[in-house]
Parts: sequence; C-alpha cells; structure tokens
Amino acid sequence: MIDPGLSGKTALVTGANHGIGAAIAQALAAQGVRIFLTYYQEPVTYTAEELSRARAASVGGDALYRALQQQPAAVVVGAIRAAGGAATAWSADLGDAAMIPQLFDRCEAACGAVDILIANHTFCVLETFDPELVSNTEGGVFLPSAAVIDRHFAVNSRAVALLMHEYTQRYLRHGAQWGRIINISTDAAHAHPANISYAASKHAIESYSRSAAAELGKYGITVNVVAPGPIQTGYITPESEARINADTPLGRLGAPAEVADVVVFLASDQARWLTGQLLYVGGGWRMPQ
Repeated sequence: MIDPGLSGKTALVTGANHGIGAAIAQALAAQGVRIFLTYYQEPVTYTAEELSRARAASVGGDALYRALQQQPAAVVVGAIRAAGGAATAWSADLGDAAMIPQLFDRCEAACGAVDILIANHTFCVLETFDPELVSNTEGGVFLPSAAVIDRHFAVNSRAVALLMHEYTQRYLRHGAQWGRIINISTDAAHAHPANISYAASKHAIESYSRSAAAELGKYGITVNVVAPGPIQTGYITPESEARINADTPLGRLGAPAEVADVVVFLASDQARWLTGQLLYVGGGWRMPQ
C-alpha cells in the first residue's frame, strides 16, 4: 500500500464547509492530517424555505448550489471527528485582506503551523459582455459591474496570493523544509462565456501559482493547481448533466471526492517531484493542448 506520508501534518483548507473543499478536508483527515477549515456563507436572496426545499428536492441548479453553500461547517468538522480525525473551523470572508493573518494565527493555535495550504474558496456571479445573454433572474447572468468584478478578484485572486505570501513567511520563520500549496482553479479559466469575471479571476490564480512554484521550490515548497471540470456540487441542472455526460469521455459528472483524491496525491510524498503544474480533473471534458 502506498503511504502518502501525511500523518501528523497540518492543512489549512479554505471554502471547506461544502462541496469540493469539504471532500478535500475529509480526504486529508483520513490520512491523519490535522484540518483547519475556513468558510464563508455568502449572503443569498433565497428565503430559508426556498433553500430548504432545494435541499430536500436535491435537483441541480442555482438554488441547490446556494443551499449547499449555507451548510454549517460543523457538519464537516463533525464527520471528520466521528471518523477519528482532528478538525477545527472558522468563518472568514477572505475578500477582507485583514482576515488572512488572523486565519493563520487561529490555525497555528488550534492545529500547529500550516504544512499544506489548500486554496479552494470561490466567489461566482455570472457576468457577460453580451446583452443578449443577460437574464436578470435568481442565478441569472448580468452585465459586468465594478463592484462584482472587484469582488471576484478580491476573493478568488488577491486572497490566494495573500494566503501564499502569509504561508511562505511563516514557513520560513518556523524553519520548515517541507511544504505544499495546492490551489483550486477551473478548467474554463482560459475563457468562460457568461462567466467572464469568475474565469478571469481563476486564470490569475494559475499565473500566481506558476510564479510561486518557480520562486519557492528552493525552500522545499511545491505549488500546483487543480482545475476541476464538471463536478456536481449542486449547480449542474439535469438538462446540463445530460449534455455534459454525452461530451465527456468518461461519460458522467465528477464527484467532489474525485477532486479530493487528486489533491491528496499532490500533497503526498509521491508528488515530491511535481511542481508548477495544472492538472485537469474532469473525466476528459477538457484536455491540455
């Protein structure tokens, strides 16, 4: 059996109260990693009753996705602890730069210095340049605005850069010699019609990650990016699922746990010679050129 060599490490996982982040936290915890997870429940316009109905129906779409985003982090922490793992959670809006040093302070107090940084959190409001694509409904597509563009980049790009900066400064201060940074992007970062600011902000993550990989390798830190394809985290409607299945070589949607497995590999000793890479995780939905 392969031993990933992760037992006793500490991981900071962002955006981990649901979906891919929750799966990553649980998968790492299963390897003996102490988990400090952070999350932020973005305000929604759905009523509590609408969110409850969406969870009960469990039919993919914006309402279900937003409902799952509101899941208490205690659910994930409880599952990890019930399985014998160690986990702590703290809510923080990473669009606020002042939260990032506090996040590391809290993690160090609860779990020890961060060995593995997983930046999975995200903000997404659909935007388009094309007026014909606009749909001003719940979960619709909107024309760009300065405020929403800024929010995308503050949460999805700036926060990742500042997380990597804070991680590196503390890593060096502690005299560490082994480190992992794994950032979660999207396989549509290069261009995403009707989701333009989200895609652009994720593309910035990939650039930051490649620069960090080039600069931090000498310190024993590897930096890699995971770009998920169609993963059912609640947002994919049944109609979209049928189309995606037909166009995906492996013939189905992915599950959050399948992304988590790749993250565990990148954190493991088996990935010690892998840095500066972007791995598409989507059943062949998109392949590198």
